[in-house]
Amino acid sequence: MLKERNYKLLTIVLSLAFFLPVLIGSCTDDSSLNSSNTELERLALRQKVELLEAAGELVLVVGGETISSDEIINSRIKLGTIYTSPIEYLSPMAQSVSLEQFKEQARDNLELALSTRISDILLYQLAKNQAGANIDEGLEKAAEAELRKFILNFGGDEVKADEALKQMGMDRQRFKEYQKKMMLTQSYVALKFSVNSQITYSELMACYEQMKEEFFSKPMMIEFRLIDIEPDKIKLFDPNQNQMEKARKLADKLVGQIKAGEDFGKLAQAHSHGHRQAFGGLWKPINPDSLAKPYDILAVEAKKLQPGQIAGPIEAEGHIFIMKLEDKQSKSYEPFEKVQIQVEQKIISDRQRQALDKLNAKVMQRTELKEKDKFIDFCLGKIYQISNQ
Repeated sequence: MLKERNYKLLTIVLSLAFFLPVLIGSCTDDSSLNSSNTELERLALRQKVELLEAAGELVLVVGGETISSDEIINSRIKLGTIYTSPIEYLSPMAQSVSLEQFKEQARDNLELALSTRISDILLYQLAKNQAGANIDEGLEKAAEAELRKFILNFGGDEVKADEALKQMGMDRQRFKEYQKKMMLTQSYVALKFSVNSQITYSELMACYEQMKEEFFSKPMMIEFRLIDIEPDKIKLFDPNQNQMEKARKLADKLVGQIKAGEDFGKLAQAHSHGHRQAFGGLWKPINPDSLAKPYDILAVEAKKLQPGQIAGPIEAEGHIFIMKLEDKQSKSYEPFEKVQIQVEQKIISDRQRQALDKLNAKVMQRTELKEKDKFIDFCLGKIYQISNQ
């Protein structure tokens, strides 16, 4: 029975460990959470919190684990709309206001970083206790697999991977220990707060509607041929002739030939100065909104055309364009049936996040106010000092 529970735990770890930190925003409100975090609140309530001084530094000890100021100011959490560290996020502010103003304005960010770290400790202790000793072997294998993936991100170059770990303040063993804690706590929250809660069809559809613009949209795409005439490259045999005038006459002549049925691609090969000349002026499919100047004018024309139609001559910043629209795909969305699994995972991750948010709030309520404020003040002072060196 224990092996079955551990297998289920690790299965959820592997399916959710990557997904949890990626999606930002919420498809769930507090009323949809059916599970209680009473057990976690009891754990937060009975943990001893101590503020200690060591070598001129203040550290906070929670549940037997030591939290240093460096750990808090360099931790990566969601601040504003990005994942970053408090020192990176707050340095510009620290450089522009007084220390007192900085402490007042930046305090909420440090409280978030601290409460997140404390809840990580509490969750890991609870998850470890409930998982039992037999989970160690499975976690070691999973952490080793994550280390191999990390090294593969550097093309299998172990020296480069080790250097990257060093820059993160880790070695291989610390990386694996971090992975174990992350996987175990995430899997515990998944089992405790999400897996047993039914997801209704209306929840799924509401979440899909919220996600589809950012995650499931397929932009408009166009494919076209282009004759790109650059007047500066037109050779003149009559010194009295103007290059732009000759280019306009050439463009008018080509439009007439195209309308008469001549092959657009062959005319592009013979007369275009564009980078796709050798391919008969054929561009690869592209989102029209991504076209840079002076080609952005083609996006405006393409939206007016149907495949097979011609636009031009079009003059734009030293170019004369003749465009033939080959294909056009309107903006669309992946159907719900194709992305249902991602939507379900999003709802699960939202429920987990909300459970953690509640725990974080409870943790900060239970932490001795005097000790917490002293430690946060110390961390803020350190950020201010480093930022203004």
